[in-house]
Amino acid sequence: MSRAAQRQASFADWELMRQGVALEPLLQAISDFLDEHEELVAKISGDLRRGLKNPDTGRSGMAAHEVLRSLILMRVKSWDYRELRERIADGCTLRQFTGFHCRPVPRHQAFHRAFIRLTPTTLRAINELVVAAAVDLDLEDGAKLRVDTTVVQTDIHHPTDSTLLWDAVRVLTRLLARLGKLQGRRVEGFRNRTRAARRRMQILQRMSATQRRHQQTDKYRELIAIAEQVVTCARSALEARRAARGKNVLADLTIDELRKEIDHYCGLADRVIDQARRRVIEGEQVPSAEKLYSIFEPHTDLIKRGKVSTPVEFGHKVFLAESAQGLITQYKVLEGNPPDEPHVGPSLERHKQAFRRVPHVYGADRGFFSERNLTLCENGGVTIVCIPQSGGTRSPEREACERAPAFKQGQRFRAGIEGRISVLFRGRGMKRCLARGIERFELLIGAAVLANNLMSIAFLLGKPVRRLRRAA
Repeated sequence: MSRAAQRQASFADWELMRQGVALEPLLQAISDFLDEHEELVAKISGDLRRGLKNPDTGRSGMAAHEVLRSLILMRVKSWDYRELRERIADGCTLRQFTGFHCRPVPRHQAFHRAFIRLTPTTLRAINELVVAAAVDLDLEDGAKLRVDTTVVQTDIHHPTDSTLLWDAVRVLTRLLARLGKLQGRRVEGFRNRTRAARRRMQILQRMSATQRRHQQTDKYRELIAIAEQVVTCARSALEARRAARGKNVLADLTIDELRKEIDHYCGLADRVIDQARRRVIEGEQVPSAEKLYSIFEPHTDLIKRGKVSTPVEFGHKVFLAESAQGLITQYKVLEGNPPDEPHVGPSLERHKQAFRRVPHVYGADRGFFSERNLTLCENGGVTIVCIPQSGGTRSPEREACERAPAFKQGQRFRAGIEGRISVLFRGRGMKRCLARGIERFELLIGAAVLANNLMSIAFLLGKPVRRLRRAA
């Protein structure tokens, strides 16, 4: 599918502009910024053309600037695909912002297909270009930096061994039924055990604490036996029907993809069965790194941050670094549940590369504290290191340092990143990722950060104040 270039405005578009139909000031500032930095659109165009044999021929698709502007609008307004399409189709100003003008707006599936072609690396490069542009416009001088980590949830239910086993049984059963329908014959030797598995799962879920001590082991043995039977039958069906083909070429391709999907879920079901047997029947304490928390989002990590309201979270830990003007200059999706302490040094190096200087003030919470980090910041040229001591008895020198007005002011500055995280969660849709896969998870983080940075730049460009002087 070819990607259309910038299209010519119609007479209807000129008439709307003549009547004074204009964007709201914030979106207008973002639109002007995107018009002045065409290198951002070039990054998107590379992803849209990636993998196409003849990208310049065929039916016209969404242009790169339309994809970028629609993605920004989706995250700025925190809409889903359907609402995004409906809002653009109904609003003249949103048509102007996204570049569709008076042309038909694609269906919501077209937006989805265009967005998933983007890569996290591309969005990271775009964010770096946006931060560099803000520096060139003297909107940010990099004098202050505050960092923190948060958790973005994946779209899974609360995992228990019984529900994971039930998920494996029902998914494999559904896929095998679909395979038999495509092949025109029933899978030999396969029995539908979803009803028996659901009944045992519900019994386990409804047990009281006393009942669990005496009755859950037997029920888990029954549920594990059902899951093993389904997995064994699924693998036997794959081996027995390997040479079977469908009615036409399209059916053959569908069968091949379905076989890969069945094999994928069989591997995940083996992990679920193994961890259920080890935990419940054998009484072994399985390490968190070896556990599987969802067969739909197997990349999910278990995060414990010591919070009373949310003692356990399922998703990924995300590192964020913000400047004084509200620009998120750094972000990274972390693997597992690592401590915060190792991120101080790399964040200083990346800040120095972006602004060609170290920050005057470095603010972080007590999770980032270590004597090594304090020495690293001081030797690197940071004047005020606002990282409270995490534990132990404070020395008189440390006590005096944390009571100093400059340190307290730096901690008040550090608290601002908590508000930024709240805005990303509530206003940019970053609290829970509804897309599947680790790549789309990172894509959501990058899109939310991009929307935040563009809104901050638009706000700074509209402020009637003197621009920040670039540091020497």
